[in-house]
Amino acid sequence: MNVGQSGSETPGAEASPREQLSLTQRVRRALIGPPRSLEDKGLFHKVSLIAVLAWVGLGADGLSSSAYGPEEAFRALGEHRYLAVALAALMVTTVFVISAAYSRIIRRFPHGGGGYVVATKVLGPKSGLVSGSALVVDYVLTVTISIAAAGDALFSVLPESFLPWKLPAAIAMLLGMTLLNIRGVRESVMILAPIFFVFVITHLIVIVGGFLGHIPEATQTAREVSQGFSTGASSLGIVGLILLLLHAFSMGGGTYTGIEAVSNGIPIMRHPQVQTAQRTMIYMAVSLAFTATGLLLLYLLWDIRPVEGKTMNAVLVERLAAGWPLGSVFVFVTMTSAAALLVVAAQAGFVDGPRVLANMALDSWVPRRFASLSERLTTQNGILLVGGAALVALLYTKGSVTLLVVMYSINVFLTFSLSMLAMLIDTWRRRRIATAFKRDLVLFTVGLALCLLILTVTVIDKFAAGGWVTLIVTGAVVTLCVLTRSHYTRLGVTAAAAFQSLVKLPEQSAVTVPALDPAKPTAVILVSSFGGLGLHTLLNALRLFPRHFHNVVFVCVGVIDSGRFKGPESVDDLRRETDATLAQFVDAARKLGLPAVGRSSIGTDPVEQAEDLCLAVAKKFPAAVFFAGKLVFRHESLLERLLHNQTAFAIQRRLQWAGQSMVILPARIATA
Repeated sequence: MNVGQSGSETPGAEASPREQLSLTQRVRRALIGPPRSLEDKGLFHKVSLIAVLAWVGLGADGLSSSAYGPEEAFRALGEHRYLAVALAALMVTTVFVISAAYSRIIRRFPHGGGGYVVATKVLGPKSGLVSGSALVVDYVLTVTISIAAAGDALFSVLPESFLPWKLPAAIAMLLGMTLLNIRGVRESVMILAPIFFVFVITHLIVIVGGFLGHIPEATQTAREVSQGFSTGASSLGIVGLILLLLHAFSMGGGTYTGIEAVSNGIPIMRHPQVQTAQRTMIYMAVSLAFTATGLLLLYLLWDIRPVEGKTMNAVLVERLAAGWPLGSVFVFVTMTSAAALLVVAAQAGFVDGPRVLANMALDSWVPRRFASLSERLTTQNGILLVGGAALVALLYTKGSVTLLVVMYSINVFLTFSLSMLAMLIDTWRRRRIATAFKRDLVLFTVGLALCLLILTVTVIDKFAAGGWVTLIVTGAVVTLCVLTRSHYTRLGVTAAAAFQSLVKLPEQSAVTVPALDPAKPTAVILVSSFGGLGLHTLLNALRLFPRHFHNVVFVCVGVIDSGRFKGPESVDDLRRETDATLAQFVDAARKLGLPAVGRSSIGTDPVEQAEDLCLAVAKKFPAAVFFAGKLVFRHESLLERLLHNQTAFAIQRRLQWAGQSMVILPARIATA
């Protein structure tokens, strides 16, 4: 590469300029794996998921809800168990309507983001904020309820003396899932896939075997159901029966959770992403409808009653396998796989929760660090936040699935309702160009009605039983997001005004630019995007050291974040943008009569990339002094400390340890 031009290079190609890994770094690498190389042309292929694996990673959330959703709905029927037939019909309808609606959302918004993007694009940023906040809380509760229900399923087949260990076991499972997801989505899915398929096979045997084993009593059961409807209509009235059915329907709202996960997770799908996501949605809808309604009807057919310390699924499987050879082994394998699948279901929360946070970070609703990718190309900050918040929720509820279902369902159907409303409006706006306008209009109208129905009944019926907690927490998240975006907006306006005069340097005619001389003093300026802060740093460095520097080197790290990492071409696009930014800075320095050059690299960690790049520059320019700009505030609040990273100070510490001089130049900003 010509040293007089901007461009990219890989610093330290022969040997890393940094010291060998510390013990902490070696332990970290052992737990979460080595960094992924952005130079690997097949990288996106390696970290993306085919439809079957996406069904495991994202569909497990929906399928696993059959472990608690149908049971909660059936319990709500009380003695009016015959209503399970009508409830099953409602369940199947709801699953397929919502799934079909989200399949349309995938096609309409192929870059992912689900309910947050749909609401933002169609209803506006405020509606998007409500949807995104609800989704974040929802995915935290996805993790919590999955882990809690896993504990219930597992301890249903263990001796009663083990029950005190249920909550500690749930905490251990939560920590393990957090660690797995920091390693990477594909790795965690591959590890968990066998569990998923054991669950599918064992529950297929239970449902098919349960119906076949009850064929001789089918006529008698049909008479009892018919008689039950007649008796119920006489005692409760038609309105009373409908209200009871709606109550049970809303209590089973947890059954439908996870359906939206695929639309949020499109960026991790294998190309072609839309087709992969829609195929995954079909797998999820069919498996969920079959399993949930099958179990619900088997409770009725086999007259399953709640037993203290056991789930109704455990009671059903024990009754069904009582006379089978190795029946006790089958019961253990079935319930253990159910418990394990519920742990797998937490995967959806760890995949989609951080992705929603990343999308909100790109829109400045949450701190921008949530859009950052780790060296393993995972949204590590979001994963840690979701895991930590789930731990708090688990401890608060003491692992009570009944309470968590109420808290969980409210936000699920708030997001569903906003998505259906947005798509209904979008369909109407596009009625002149849409190919299936009438069909989509009916679909989203029915979907909106179903979602609003469940949301309204759940909020009214269970507000005092825990629903208020979800509403308060979601409101608090919305408030924090508004404060965050307001700060970023004020800062952007203030900084633009402060640096406006610097963006266009005065033209100087007939400027003679001498040749680079690496032996002479060199100012190395760390920059990001072309603008006021970088130019402010350059001019201040020259002012503080008048006529001292002969050369200027601009160093820029292109950071690949979740907003950019959408396909194999994204790294090349970022590299071109970074080099274009450097070219602007180089041109600005030459207008001042200084020989200049740019150096760039691409990565996920700006501190490590900048350290390597700066040390490589120091080898070629031994008389270099490094400079970086830092926004400073007169009275820095806690919010400002949280919203702004300390990248410059982190780089300074590393370079000083390596024996290099670095000066951080302040750029004073008054946001008050």
